[in-house]
Amino acid sequence: YPSGNLAIIAVREKKGLICIVQEDKPNNAEIQAVFMSNGRSTCYYPNGAVWINMSIQGGQYLDQEGSRVRQWTWPNNVMSSGPHVPLSPIFISLNQHVGVRILGQDKITVSFLAMGQQAKFNVGTKVQVSDVSRLPRPIWLGEDELLLLAFRVRILWLFDRLRGCLNFPSNEQWDKIKPPAYLITQTLKILQLCTTSDISDELRSLVRAIVNA
Repeated sequence: YPSGNLAIIAVREKKGLICIVQEDKPNNAEIQAVFMSNGRSTCYYPNGAVWINMSIQGGQYLDQEGSRVRQWTWPNNVMSSGPHVPLSPIFISLNQHVGVRILGQDKITVSFLAMGQQAKFNVGTKVQVSDVSRLPRPIWLGEDELLLLAFRVRILWLFDRLRGCLNFPSNEQWDKIKPPAYLITQTLKILQLCTTSDISDELRSLVRAIVNA
């Protein structure tokens, strides 16, 4: 961002790519969107509520109260039992500088505009399949990504606790300090991802233990 804060993180890992959009804050920045090359993507409102959720089957657009505004399926979806619902083009602004345009499964663009210059990231994917058995496993995040997000939130919790100890040296006041809302929101997001991801029970328990410690 023009402020110098990190806006977009693009990471290559063994199963593909992951793109993360962060809000414009120097510390404790909220995650505003996550895009994965396996077809799973989620955008969030500023209050942390899910805005857009997409999978290899299709997607849905929600309002800030969690009610579904629209839903669609991708043209190559072979798992849908109902009628095909085409996508109407979507454009949203995650913040003043970052926007998301969704025109198709392989035409999803994250646009970054600042100081008269623009960068675009194609975060769409195309799943070419002829039968259900060849579809990739419906996962939210890989094991490494879940652990990374869990440790990130845990570290932020520890830093917040440390600041509280420095500001309030008395032990009696520690339990009265409420954690910031962004930490609660990010913890709930990870716990939700942990529940819906196709991972082992051992790893699921480990992730929960990390964020709930």
